[in-house]
Amino acid sequence: MKDFYIADAATYENAVVTSYFLLSQMSARDKKSGGQYLALTLSDRTGSFDARMWDEFAESLATCTAGCYVKAMGRIERYNGKFQITLQKMRPATEDEIDVTDFQPATQYDVDALWTELNGYVAGFRNPWLQPLVRSFLDDPILGPAFRSAPAAKVLHHAWIGGLLEHVVFLLRLCARVAPQYADEVDPDLLMAGAILHDFGKVRELAWKSSFSYTTEGQLLGHITIAIRMLQEKIAAIPGFPDRLRILVEHMILSHHGKFEFGSPKLPMTPEALVFSAIDDLEAKMQNMRAEFAKAVESGKQPDEVTDFSRSMERPLLNSKAYLAGES
Repeated sequence: MKDFYIADAATYENAVVTSYFLLSQMSARDKKSGGQYLALTLSDRTGSFDARMWDEFAESLATCTAGCYVKAMGRIERYNGKFQITLQKMRPATEDEIDVTDFQPATQYDVDALWTELNGYVAGFRNPWLQPLVRSFLDDPILGPAFRSAPAAKVLHHAWIGGLLEHVVFLLRLCARVAPQYADEVDPDLLMAGAILHDFGKVRELAWKSSFSYTTEGQLLGHITIAIRMLQEKIAAIPGFPDRLRILVEHMILSHHGKFEFGSPKLPMTPEALVFSAIDDLEAKMQNMRAEFAKAVESGKQPDEVTDFSRSMERPLLNSKAYLAGES
């Protein structure tokens, strides 16, 4: 974890700091007195500020590019009422120097604890086929670590490092509570396997090393198609995997968005698919609500005021707990 964050700039005014940043923008500009200087924007998880490098920047310009992480040394100064940093040195940061959570929003929960909880649910599977199938994803040396760190979305729900894992664990908690209510219709192992695998394609749909974006594969195929392809590859490596069970797992992935207009290739047609699409929608919407309530507090809204119009929810919202507490 780095020592200096951009939000702390006021504390370090006129001090020289050395820290790591995401280089968001960089360009060489002409000085009025002749020659050039570097104009940059540096970022971390707390914000961004302008940077200037006036002299001896040829090596930095040649080795650093927008979108990379850098180690920089400079003086924190105030200019036109805003803080900026005048750089003396800057070089590309090495991979082992960077903790991506210093630069991107991250889950508030302990990732190791979430991972342990997830694996506990899988260990409880009774189906002899679904447990090895799910384990083949989680134990994959590339897919497993990516699943632990991936966001669940670029902008909407759980759009932070570890967001996908957080989302899935929350869904598994709901599965464990809802499945007994429909014990005659719902297979709990199939329901939980769908919860774990439904968004696994996002580990290849999204990129999150320096900023949240879509990969080319993600743009062209989408996470549902990617997940189906992953599933077929994993099942092919499990001799004798039942074909009917394969179809049911595939259907859960294909139908989890619930409606055609939400990007679902199929509508839920089995008990497990119907229950899962409902709780997946609920969990995502509840997280959107939390985010809207937090923004309302940050903007100074009172407990008896609705939030601004939420584009994702297509309505303004009201925090009922805060509303009732305000009356008392």
